[in-house]
Amino acid sequence: MKQGLTHALTAIVFDLDDTLLVEVAAAEAAFLETAALATDRYGIDAQALAKATREQARPLWRACPAREYCLRIGVSSWEGLWARYEGNDPNLKILRDWGPTYRLGAWSAALEQFEIHDPALALSLAEEFPVRRRQHHRLYQDALPVLESIRGRFKLGLVTNGLSCLQREKIQGVRIAPYFEAIAISGDLGIGKPEPAIFHAVLNPLGVRPDQALMVGNSIKADIGGAQSIGMKAILVDRGDPHGKDDTIKPDAIVHDLARLMEYLGVGGLR
Repeated sequence: MKQGLTHALTAIVFDLDDTLLVEVAAAEAAFLETAALATDRYGIDAQALAKATREQARPLWRACPAREYCLRIGVSSWEGLWARYEGNDPNLKILRDWGPTYRLGAWSAALEQFEIHDPALALSLAEEFPVRRRQHHRLYQDALPVLESIRGRFKLGLVTNGLSCLQREKIQGVRIAPYFEAIAISGDLGIGKPEPAIFHAVLNPLGVRPDQALMVGNSIKADIGGAQSIGMKAILVDRGDPHGKDDTIKPDAIVHDLARLMEYLGVGGLR
């Protein structure tokens, strides 16, 4: 592991999804559980239906009437299937009106891949998925021990892309807000990582300069490239599937779990 100038660090900023909080695997579990309802009725393979739904959702999401807004703040197609789109931004009103059509369309199109034309079932699945997804808020096992160990030693910030209502629901669901002195969410700002503004939005309340802060995240471009562009150190969390690829971006270090982060920071054993 490449060693950084840890003596100069006074703040650590974390990404949320798939860094501290399980996101992709949580969505996959919710898809599978929801699809199993169709298995009970028609005997189709739940895993195949779950995969088909994710695939059918993507082109529908790309046709979203607030597409530019969603790209700007970073919202995935599967998040769109369970978001409530709460807030006053005009784009959120558009998404609230369009959301039910999107959810129903994704599940209907997936069922049709199996020659099942059952509007009532599609509606049931569209309504069930958000319920199932909300039952899967969980942290990686290494997240809380690390936060406990570094709290008080460093100022802690959280910066995440996504709809404000959705990201705050996740944060509340895993009860980690008290660990952070500053939280920046792209949905609140109208702009997301890797843009410099969102990193400054979390550093300014912490009262630290970029060269005094470390970014910890799993996205090469959004987390590592974005943070380094303003002079922050940046560590990539590679749990086996880091997001994105860009050979021009070199993390200051790579860890495969957050416990290894402690070595970089020069902090003793976990509390």
